[in-house]
Amino acid sequence: MISLSGVTKCYGAATAVQDLSFTVNSGETLGLLGQNGAGKTTTLNIITGYLAPTSGDVRVGDYDLLTQARQAKRLIGYLPEQPPLYDEMTVESYLRFVCRLRLVVEADIARHVRDIAAQTNLSDVLGRRVGNLSKGYRQRVGLAQALCGEPEVLVLDEPTVGLDPRQTAEFRDTLKKLSGGRTVIFSSHILSEVQALCDRVIILHHGRVACDQRLGDMSRGAGARLQAAIFGDMETLLPALRSLNSVARVTRLPAREAGVAEVLIEGKPGAVPQKELFTLLCGLQMPLMRLTPAADTLEDVFLRCTADDQALEKK
Repeated sequence: MISLSGVTKCYGAATAVQDLSFTVNSGETLGLLGQNGAGKTTTLNIITGYLAPTSGDVRVGDYDLLTQARQAKRLIGYLPEQPPLYDEMTVESYLRFVCRLRLVVEADIARHVRDIAAQTNLSDVLGRRVGNLSKGYRQRVGLAQALCGEPEVLVLDEPTVGLDPRQTAEFRDTLKKLSGGRTVIFSSHILSEVQALCDRVIILHHGRVACDQRLGDMSRGAGARLQAAIFGDMETLLPALRSLNSVARVTRLPAREAGVAEVLIEGKPGAVPQKELFTLLCGLQMPLMRLTPAADTLEDVFLRCTADDQALEKK
């Protein structure tokens, strides 16, 4: 549904995104992650046609976003981090205005606005001025304007920023209902939100794609992660574990029993650290009390992909 090929965007001598190439399939919900300044908003602005790339191609559906911009943009509904609202208008008049901008047939606008208001839980505030609404309702109005014209693609940039926990949960439930059948690109700093809503994630780091995986495949390509409880002295154990060729990282965990050291061992990609681990512990005469696999979380993958080069070295 959406395809980026070799997309680069420069602001003078600064490069915001570089050589981005990925595809978002029809009906897929994609989470776009990255640290501040990683290029997320620039990427979303390029996808929506708000910014032109310095180089590269973007296609939305069957249309080239540069040469067939009008047709491509009609397929997209966009909710930026700051919704484009007019405070002096009522919710209904504002949504009617957006419908006309998106070339909804005049005779269908009233029905269309009622339907969108029902989908976004705005029916009770259609007659109120936008400027008098709470932050949660304003965000819903922003989502409603993105739905005007029944776009096939929704692009959402930090849609729950500034909302309290209840408003965030309500907004998340609304997005789940709206995503059925639509292609959704969703940017957020809240990893639990991305995990709850998205089928797949792309993590940007320094303007490049550092990870592109389905949420169910987070551990693919990473080394084994093992949580171990070992009877022995932590100060002796840690440097010994970190010296193993198959081990990329060892993290100290809180101890639950006296005299038992608990650690998280991360193996290098493709390595099997168990053999070296068992040999080491036999030599140290430190009995292994427990050894269990530790599943990768989205936070683990995010931190690994956005770490500086020196942080990726064995600690």
